Order: sequence, then structure tokens, then C-alpha cells
Amino acid sequence: MNAPDIRALTCPKCGAAISLRTGAQAQVVVCDHCLSVLDAQDPNLKVLQHFAGVLKVKPLIPLGSKGNFKGDPYEVVGFQVRTIKVDGSPYSWREYLLWNPYKGYRYLSEYDYHWNDITVIKTPPQRVAGVDPPAVVLHGETFKHFQTASATTTFVLGEFPWEVRVGDVAEVSDYVAPPNMLSSEKTNDETTWSYGTYTPPKQIWAAFGLTGSPPEPSGVFENQPDDAMPAARAQWKLFGVFAVVLLALYIGLSSMAREKTVFAKSFRFDPPGADSSAYASEIFPIDGGTSNVQVTIQSDVSNSWAFFDLALINDETGKAVDFGREVSYYYGSDEDGPWTEGSQDDISYLPSIPPGRYYLRVQPEGPANGPSTHFTISLKRDVPRASWFWLALFLLIAAPLGSGFAAWAFESQRWKESDHPLAASVGTGDGSDSSDDDS
Repeated sequence: MNAPDIRALTCPKCGAAISLRTGAQAQVVVCDHCLSVLDAQDPNLKVLQHFAGVLKVKPLIPLGSKGNFKGDPYEVVGFQVRTIKVDGSPYSWREYLLWNPYKGYRYLSEYDYHWNDITVIKTPPQRVAGVDPPAVVLHGETFKHFQTASATTTFVLGEFPWEVRVGDVAEVSDYVAPPNMLSSEKTNDETTWSYGTYTPPKQIWAAFGLTGSPPEPSGVFENQPDDAMPAARAQWKLFGVFAVVLLALYIGLSSMAREKTVFAKSFRFDPPGADSSAYASEIFPIDGGTSNVQVTIQSDVSNSWAFFDLALINDETGKAVDFGREVSYYYGSDEDGPWTEGSQDDISYLPSIPPGRYYLRVQPEGPANGPSTHFTISLKRDVPRASWFWLALFLLIAAPLGSGFAAWAFESQRWKESDHPLAASVGTGDGSDSSDDDS
């Protein structure tokens, strides 16, 4: 492709000077003074369309701007505004036509200061059958349908390689796999597919040497990547590794636990004789290393309660571990049927009991004039517990759960603007296996 000669012409409508930057490639050119759409193939620039009093839209990247984009020099030669209506409300985006005499055309689109780099592709994607929302595949990358709408050209400026008019209508369908997207434009004559990639505004400003800082994007755009998603995925992978290690540690420690019964004895309690119901057991050994001790109380309380003031006392040092436990069990029936409340049994744990010779002091209490209560107390050392495992698992999962919720919220924000608001999912593709098509 040869570099075109820039032609200087005059608008037949208002007399303003017009330069054709793309030479013979241009089909139409729009006068930036009177907004007349002119036939660039006609030596006299025949007026194809004119709109007096049309509100002029100022491009963020001025026509004629030159810059180095994607490693190649490009010039902005055309600009158009396209509008769709959703529930009666208009939504407009802006498209910039870039030109390189050796690379051809590419586009930049901008909506709410979200930018996409777009190229037309020659091979259309393949449609995926039997999925909801609909999807297409290109080069192994799956794109979910986002939105289909009727887009109307509402403003044009510069020159174009097709006969653009204000009022042109096309059915536009977008399919997304962030940060990429595929778009089809269907008219009565043809269907054109294009491939877009979400582009940070600062990259656009740097490429064309624009002054100041670019406006900050508003909201979440349809193919905007979630910058936190890679970290979230890494956290979930790390959690999986630690969870496996934690489970292996729990299984290993549980298999080595001795779970040895060191004391078991049955008692009888006849209230209200609290003084006479205090018991002190015989001395028993707790051997091995320092470990927990499981204390189990089994009773026959029925529609009553019992409280046990307990102390595990080291016979050699006199050091005591004091603790209290209560059991209560009630039952009956009402209009809803039989019911029960509480339990006749209780299990508790004493942590880090060193080896030695011990005895157990038991002081039971119960309701005045209550029934006799039979109970058995047993002590078992070195009993595996799952509570530390679940606590550690909870602490490990807190971070990935938080990042996962943030990713879900981001996707929900994205998809609520689509034709499929319930399609939000953390698993939306991120374009990791995409290939950039510059054809």
C-alpha cells in the first residue's frame, strides 16, 4: 500500500479548506466547519448530506493528531458518535478512525472514558450451540454475549473509507471475554466483525502526546478487566495448598493421639445436701507428655438440671485447675408435638495438662428438693480436636473469600448493564489465552 498524497480541497457548501489525509482511500469527508458530508471520490466534493445547526461534538483526540500506537505511527482521520436507546434513554459512545498508509485502519472507541483498541477481522467467530447466554469462539477464546442494540450514527467528522451518514443504523452485538471483546455490525448489506481490547486511558494519552491527564473512567465497562482478579485467583490457589497441608497435619496428629482414659467413676447426688455431696476421687496418673484432657459428664437428669463444681488437682504440687459444668434436660409436648431441650451429657476440655498424679474434686448442685441424680465422670487424655483445624481454615479462607466477593461484585456491576444481568460470575473469561488479531 502506497502512502497517499494529501489533497487540499474546498468545501462547496461553506468554502472552508478541506484536506484529504487518506487520499484515494477516502469515500466521504466531513467538513469540520459546516458538517456537510461530502463525496471524496467526486473531484467537486459533491454534498451528500448537510445538517445546519447540528450540535458539534469535540473529539477528545483532535482530528489530525499523530502518534505512535502499538508500535506504529497513526493519524486520527475520522470521528463519529453512535447512539443506542435502552428503555427509552440514549447512550452514546465515540469512535476514532486511525490511519497508517502501510498498516491500514484501526479504531479507538470511548464510552464514559473507557477506551478500546479495535481492528476489523476477516474471519468471523464460530457460534457455540446450546449455551446461555449465547457465546462465540475465536482462536480458542470464548466470548459471552453482552448486548445487542440498534446503533445510530448521530455525528460525524473527518474522512472515512465508507459512505458514512448521520442517521446510519446498524444492529450491533457485543461479546466479551475481558479484557477483549468481539463486536458484529449488521446492516442490510453486510455483517462486519471487529476485535477490541480494553486500553488504559493513559496509554492513549501517551501515544498521541495529549496534554494533561485523561478523564477517569466511570463505572465498569463491558470488557474492562478486574485488576484484582489475578490476586484473587492466586489467593485461592494458595489457600488450596495450605488447606491440604492443614488437613494432612490434622490427620497426622489425630492418628498419633493416644485418647487414653485415665479416670472414670459413677456418683449419686441427693439434693439439697450440698456439703455431704462433695466427693474427692482416688489418685490416678496422667502419663505421657503435656496434653489436653477431655472431661465427659453423663447423667440421668430429667426435666431438671445439675451443676458440677470441679477441680483437677495435682497431688504432688497442689496446683488445681478449677472449672464448672452444667447439664440440663427438659422434655414435653404441646400443640406442635413433642419437644426436648438441653442434654443429659456434657463434654469439655482442659488444655495443656502436664503429666503427674492427680485427683478430682466434685461438688454437685441441683434444685432444692430435686430428684436424685446419677452421673458418671470420665477423663481421657490426649484427645484430638477439630476446633483448631476449623479455626485455622477459617483464618486462611478469610482473604480469598474477601477477594472473591470483590470479584463477584465487580462482575455483577459489569453484567447488570447487559442483556443478561444474571450472567455475572467470577469465572468470566479474562482473555488469558487470547490472540490479538491485527488483520
